[in-house]
Amino acid sequence: MRSALVGAILLVLGVIAIPLGVLSPSDAAELVDRVWPILVFVVAITVVAELASEAGVFRWLAEKAALAGRGRVLWLWLLVVALATASTVFLSLDTTAVLLTPVVVVLARHSGISPIPFALTTVWLANTASLLLPVSNLTNLLAEHALGGVGPGDFARLTWAPAIVAVVVPVAVVAVLFRRQLRESYSARPAGRIEDPVRFGWSCGVLIALLPALVSGMPVWIPASAAAVLLVVVAIVRTRELPSWTLVPWSLVLLAAGLFLFLEAAHALGLGVLLSAVSGRGDGLGSLLQLSGVGAVGANAINNLPAYLALEPVADSPARLVALLIGVNAGPLITPWASLATLLWHERLVALGVRIPWRRYVLLGLVVAPVTVVAATIALWILVLVPL
Repeated sequence: MRSALVGAILLVLGVIAIPLGVLSPSDAAELVDRVWPILVFVVAITVVAELASEAGVFRWLAEKAALAGRGRVLWLWLLVVALATASTVFLSLDTTAVLLTPVVVVLARHSGISPIPFALTTVWLANTASLLLPVSNLTNLLAEHALGGVGPGDFARLTWAPAIVAVVVPVAVVAVLFRRQLRESYSARPAGRIEDPVRFGWSCGVLIALLPALVSGMPVWIPASAAAVLLVVVAIVRTRELPSWTLVPWSLVLLAAGLFLFLEAAHALGLGVLLSAVSGRGDGLGSLLQLSGVGAVGANAINNLPAYLALEPVADSPARLVALLIGVNAGPLITPWASLATLLWHERLVALGVRIPWRRYVLLGLVVAPVTVVAATIALWILVLVPL
């Protein structure tokens, strides 16, 4: 309810900016054209996750993962690290936030251990592991266009070094923070019964078909929407009831729409100029750290996508563009609104009855975000810019 209220206020302020002349109707229309596919994808993938969870898919995956962990929490956690990294790299950070979060929470509960280290690992890697490929993050798709439409291979050659560091640092932080829990053992509980094998089978089939479709090159909202519609039909046929409207994350959609419109108005008032003025120049280590740092601050202050758009004009070389991506992809780990993936992750946790106070999240983010951004930027400078 609180996020819905904030979103409504931001949306009203953004709308008011149009008749006041702060934001032109054409700019507002261009923003809508750019944002609606993102919001449709968010709604569709959330519906898919909810219906797949109802069908028992995530519980089944958690039970299989618990068996693979062989009774050791450390091995179970490392499996989550691998899944979160692969999911983010190949399917996007938002997909990881929506689809993997229920798996890791159910996995932890099924094994009788705390879901907190697993949940934090998922959201941190959903952001920091999103540097390697264009599909990993919407900001990467924008950067790919700025680089002249390079392919995934060329993009990865620019980003692989900081991408590795951006995964290793948060994983190391979780390992230190939760070292006692990770040394524990667990006993996997007996597998539960699938209540509706037909619905379970359809849900698994849809998810299996959806994953490659999301990296096929077509706009991601199309396969996600198709998957959502199909699972809704299956649910209606099997339960003879209409799915609840609460499947749609209304408050999150309202918050995202309000945030985008409000920040577009803020850009028109000079926010982008202000950010650009403090972003540095050149490809030296100091300048790259300055740009990635400003990108991280901008992402946490407003959101990673508008922060990227505001700073893209000053990222006038491939190295500076990657430094900007480090800031806006690996840096938004502090504030709840820094990335849409974080909000999606929190929505999943709330739906599953898991509570991580935002105060604790912010304090942990103040530790891991600066270290990750600085270390990844140094890796970029050493391995890409300094001749070996």
